[in-house]
Formats: sequence, structure tokens, C-alpha cells
Amino acid sequence: MGFFDLFNEEEETQRKNRKEAREVDRVTDTEFASEDAHLDLREEELDIDKYRVETGDVVLHKDIVEEEKAVNVPVSHDQVVIERRAVDHEPTDEPITEEETVHIPVTAERIDVDKYTVVTGEVEAHKRSVQETEQVRDVLHKEVAEVETHGETDIIRED
Repeated sequence: MGFFDLFNEEEETQRKNRKEAREVDRVTDTEFASEDAHLDLREEELDIDKYRVETGDVVLHKDIVEEEKAVNVPVSHDQVVIERRAVDHEPTDEPITEEETVHIPVTAERIDVDKYTVVTGEVEAHKRSVQETEQVRDVLHKEVAEVETHGETDIIRED
């Protein structure tokens, strides 16, 4: 048995109780009218309002992480190679001087490392509204006119 079956059964029980109460004390429950009678019928309707609530938030931030990077850079440097050769006592015309000096500059490449900053991407965040449908359920009451006849009555129903 579902929810609405229970509701319908309860409504039927209430309707029977009202009918029995009217039959017991028909004189006090009946409005006598000379010619015309008027009965207002009412029913409930749903009044649904929507409102916004904060359900959470998103925080966008940056963290700095360190990464060690190894780069192989080829470098060169000079080597001085000293070679001695034996010469077979060849005669020469040059005299022996006091000093003779030969200067050989030696060079090597050194590495100079600098860092610079570049933009590699960006992160963008924006909100958008998404439409969904939620079903609202509630029990509504309404008044329904019941026409009871007693004895011989001639009733014309215009619905």
C-alpha cells in the first residue's frame, strides 16, 4: 500500500465520520434557504519560492614547487702538449742567447647559469548556472460539494 493509498483511505474515513455527524444532528448542520443557497468551495494550492544558499566555494591559488634539473653542456678547454724529440746533432747558425721565452695562452670555457621566468600557461575559472528540475510533493486539500437527497427530490445537475 503506497502513501497516496493511505491518504485516500484516511480521507474516506474522515468523509464517513462527517457524514455520520451530519445525520445525527441534521437540523443544526443544515442551512435552510428560502429559494437559493450558496456554498463556497475552497482548495489549497502550492506557493513555491526559490532562494540561493551558499553550498561551498572554490579557491584558486598557486604553489611553488622545486625541481632539480640536470643539463649536459659541452665545454672545451686547451691542453698544452709538450713533446720532446731527439735531434741528431744537426749543425745550426744561430748562437745561444741568454734567455728565450715562449708564452702560450691557455683557455677554457666556463659555464654561467642565470634563471629567467616565462609564462607557460594560464588557469581560468568562471561560474555558470545550470538548470535542473526538482520534484516537489505535498498533500493538498480541497473542498468538494456533496449533494445528498432525502425523500423524493427532483435535482438537475449542471456541471
